Formats: sequence, C-alpha cells, structure tokens
Amino acid sequence: MTAYLLERAWVGDRFLDDVLVEVEDGRFTSVTPDSDPPRAIPVRGLVVPGLANTHSHAFHRALRGRTQRERGTFWTWRDQMYAVAARLDPDTYLALARATYREMAAAGITCVGEFHYVHHRPDGSTYADPNEMGDVLVEAARQAGIRITLLDTLYLSSGFGVPPEGAQLRYSDGSLGAWADRVDAMGDALDAAPHAVTGMAVHSVRAVPAAELPAVAARLEGRPFHVHLSEQVAENTACLEAYGVTPARLLADNGLLGPTSSLVHATHLTDDDIGLIGGAGAHASFCPTTERDLGDGIGPSRRLHDAGARLTLGSDSHAVIDLFEEMRAVELDERLATQQRGHWTAAELLTAATTAGHGSLGWDDAGAIAVGRRADLVVVDPASPRTAGAGRDEGAVVFAASAEDVQRVMVDGRWVVQEGERYDIGLELEAAVARTWGEDH
Repeated sequence: MTAYLLERAWVGDRFLDDVLVEVEDGRFTSVTPDSDPPRAIPVRGLVVPGLANTHSHAFHRALRGRTQRERGTFWTWRDQMYAVAARLDPDTYLALARATYREMAAAGITCVGEFHYVHHRPDGSTYADPNEMGDVLVEAARQAGIRITLLDTLYLSSGFGVPPEGAQLRYSDGSLGAWADRVDAMGDALDAAPHAVTGMAVHSVRAVPAAELPAVAARLEGRPFHVHLSEQVAENTACLEAYGVTPARLLADNGLLGPTSSLVHATHLTDDDIGLIGGAGAHASFCPTTERDLGDGIGPSRRLHDAGARLTLGSDSHAVIDLFEEMRAVELDERLATQQRGHWTAAELLTAATTAGHGSLGWDDAGAIAVGRRADLVVVDPASPRTAGAGRDEGAVVFAASAEDVQRVMVDGRWVVQEGERYDIGLELEAAVARTWGEDH
C-alpha cells in the first residue's frame, strides 16, 4: 500500500484540500479529505482523475500539419487519410501508435477508445494472424502505459451499395461472419491483457448494409458499441435516399441505440434524432478539434444532454491531442452557434472527460478518485502562464489549462508520465511520422 497526500483534488463533484489517498493493487483503498498524515507522499498541484479519450484513429496522427495546408472538404481530406492508411504495416503502425499514445498519456489521458479498421494487408488479404494490426495497437498502449478499448470496426462498403476500393480493401473482412469470427478471436486473446478490453463498431451506416445491422446488435452482449453518426450532411442525404430514414433512426430501428452505444460526432441531427438518442441514454462522443478542422459543423451537445444523452470527448484525427481543449471547445462552440454564453458548467465538462468517458469505453471502475476505483491521477500545474491567477478549481482546469500543464500522470497506481518527458516524446513522434511517410529522418 502507498499513501499520497493530494494538495487539491477533484473528489465527487468538487475540489477538496489535502486529500489522503491510499493505493493498493492499482486501486484506491481509501480517500480522506482534510488529512495531515506524517508519511504520505505529497502530490502538489490540481489533481483530477484520468481522462478518457473516447475516439481515436491512431494513424491519423501522421496527418497533423499536412492536411491543413490547402483548401478542400472532408472528402478531399479523406483521400489524404487513405494515403496514410495504405502505407501502414505492423512495424510502422506499432511505432506510430506507441508515440501517439505516449503523447496522449502526457496530456493526462489514461484510457483510449481506438476505432480500429485497418485490419488487413494493402490488397485486402489477411495477415498470418488476422488480428495482427489490432494486436499492434494493444501492445502500443501497453508500452505507453495507458488502457485501451479496441473498437474493432465492421466495414463492408465504401458507400451505400458501393464495394470497398483502394485503401478501403484493408478495412473490409468481406462479410459480417468473417468480421465476427475475427472479433471473437481478438476477444479471447485480450482476456489475458489487463489493460485492454474489446468493443465493437460499425464504421458508419454507409459502410454496413442495413440488413446486417440486426446481427451486429445481437452480438453486442453489453460490450461498448461505437459508430460514426451524421458527421456530414451528405451522409444524411444518402441515407435518406437509400433507406428513407436518418442514420439515427436506422440504428434505432435495428437495435443499435442503447446505453452502451456511443455516437461519434452526432453533428447534423433532426429533432427526432435527438429524442431517439436521448431516450436511449446513449453516449454522444464529440470531437470538437477535429470537427472544426474538417469543417464538419457544430453538433447540438446541450440539446442531446438535456434529452438524456451522455457527453464524452475524443481527439479523433489528432489534429490536437488535448482533452482540456476538447472540454472547453464544447462550450465555446455552443456560444458560436447560439450567440449566447453559459451552456455547460466546468463540472459537467470534467465529468464528460472522466467518469462518462471511461464508462462509454467499458471501464466503469475508472474516472473518479473514489474507493474501489482504478488509481488514475493527473497532476495539473496551477501556476503555469496559462493557469496562473485562474483559481484553483474546475474552472481553471477546464477553461485555462492545456495538455502542456500536465506534470505527472498515474495509471492503475503506477506513474507513467513524469515531468520533463515531453522532449523525448516529441523526438519519438518525429521519427515515427517520418517513417510512416517513408521520409528521411
């Protein structure tokens, strides 16, 4: 057992002073505010639970600073993304994912939901181990010191009734049955990995025929289920033309809206969509830094919440990896859309990034500094140029802090990030991205 005295920590729904926490076997065994023990290890700063990144495509990290250099649309950006996907092999993917997850850890992220669809060789044939690319992501997370929910993704078409082509051949198992067999094998393998769980994903309603959706729903068995939903107006229009309903209604009609569902982006929704999602108690995974980078639009975050949905946050394409920025962006984007201030409290946004986020990834025992929960801690500097004078409360964390203010990070009772590691992480990222593109470094 190890005891720490947290100078100021987020416990329950508020910051408290001098919080004594005892950690054993990676969990909090006691949490006592207003303590003054003689032998506890002091932890200075503002301490919050570990953050959950609910939507990641690790290989997109190689696009940062490159896709922003020109005009275009989501669909032209997608072509550039496909170019990276076509270049990946297990070795380059391990290096890139490990470096990306290390960047996440240094930003206070203790768990990632990896939306994984680069399954096969560039020509669509399987590796000797059909789950080799998934294994690489699980190993990358282990080496970076964070937990992972591997959201193995079903991808059968490039559009409504259009077969996969080009880089998309890597994504498709060819049939729902082949995908299911591979997911089952991955699940069996991950039973021995304490830092990983498996979930399921449908890439989007355009990538999986509606006739296959009930079979996906029948296989969930309480596991996390994630899907890109209504990110683009064009997707909604095509879905209406193909099936006569919106993507949200299509999912609901086929049993894929429920408490374990996470709808990624959920940007262009009708009133009926919002009612369906809220009534199902589903999660809405917003990724504001990616949504603004791609010009997707601003989703109705508050209306979804008020209808009963639960907000979570992701960094998606990793144009930015900073959940503090994602937190405040939800509120700031609402201000832009409505020309009014004050839609989300700092406490609500911090909950989205911690408790709600972990729950949506299947880690209900994480995301809070509480007895029995996983011992994850993120130490934020309250006196940096960004946070100085902002107060020592949730307002400072959400509306002033950034990833750069994270000083130390604990995951499952083990310190995985210490001060001074950012330079080395940057060097590793530089090398991994260059290797992915085949550039000299």
